[in-house]
Amino acid sequence: MVMLAACAQPKHQTSVAVTKPGRFQMEEYLPALESRRVAFCGNQTALLGDKHLVDSLLALHVNVVKLFCPEHGFRGQAEAGATIASGKDALTGLPVVSLYGKNKKPSAEQLQDVDVILFDLQDVGCRFYTYISTLHYVMEAAAENHVKVIVLDNPNPNGFYVDGPVLDPKYKSFVGMHPVPIVYGMTIGEYGQMINGEKWLADGAQCDLTVVRISGYDRKSRYELGLPPSPNLQTQESIFLYPSLCLFEGTNISVGRGTDMPFEMYGAPLMQVGDYRFTPRAIPGVSENPPHKGKECRGFLLHDIAQKELGGDGRVNLSYVLTAYQSYTDKEHFFINANFFDKLAGTDQLRQQISAGKTEEEIRATWQAKLDEFKTIREKYLLYDDF
Repeated sequence: MVMLAACAQPKHQTSVAVTKPGRFQMEEYLPALESRRVAFCGNQTALLGDKHLVDSLLALHVNVVKLFCPEHGFRGQAEAGATIASGKDALTGLPVVSLYGKNKKPSAEQLQDVDVILFDLQDVGCRFYTYISTLHYVMEAAAENHVKVIVLDNPNPNGFYVDGPVLDPKYKSFVGMHPVPIVYGMTIGEYGQMINGEKWLADGAQCDLTVVRISGYDRKSRYELGLPPSPNLQTQESIFLYPSLCLFEGTNISVGRGTDMPFEMYGAPLMQVGDYRFTPRAIPGVSENPPHKGKECRGFLLHDIAQKELGGDGRVNLSYVLTAYQSYTDKEHFFINANFFDKLAGTDQLRQQISAGKTEEEIRATWQAKLDEFKTIREKYLLYDDF
């Protein structure tokens, strides 16, 4: 297994420039924190060397008053969908406010003692990865309560392409809040500017937003992240495969949760093809009760494919879900949660196309018009050269 690299840098870098996320440009945002009450929204990926950014800010006497944490928690130890409890951070003693579960949006009371929210989350560039939804609600609450937001930008490991069906607003949810494709090819800072500029916040409000740019960023390169952004995305291969495999989360197919290589495989007991077999198990803090726990699954290991093929042009690969559906012996129960699958896809059309036996090419053709419209919108908010 190829683990994530020790620091964020392009896999195929052609220049000597070192890529440094926004948090390293302290001279650009420290003045805005002076004499201000600061809330930090982030998780375990916000490192300056081997030290967490919050620890560095406290050492510089920045008045950090609380921590907001997204899905997976402030220290990043909770599996997807797990309840994130508020409380205190054991290392700093600061109060931690969960922004996952019932309290996805900071309340007026929670922002009463806050002047600035410093936002630093490592996104993976997919619409259903919930950190951009957390950004939306943080910006919305900040706009309503006259709080400034500073986004410390991060490289997007899937930022080298744009693809997938554009979300139909009828299927808006926490795993897809905006009319964007599955893969949108933007950094989280650029995405925040798009939320603001397109007036996607409630009542068309706009947030007082500053984005601290990444230095040495090249969107054409493939970036290896410094730390896993969440417990089940442990490798660069899993991050490349995630946009294509996450659709399985609305089906009866396992993506390897409960194995040592989640999001690098797919399979199920009722699949009739594939030369790879795996048996999901409970893994504390990562996958407590994975699909098909204790049952042998047949399917495919995609680790080598991710290394060889996904360094190319990049696209959402529908062949995985089409192969799984075609070989599944109980098609009536393939989509275990059709509503959730539709939320992930951003439309009910994809599920209907799969059930109707449409080819990948036929399905992809139906995306193109809205993809072209999105690309035009996207261009307005780019902070870095396009691919």
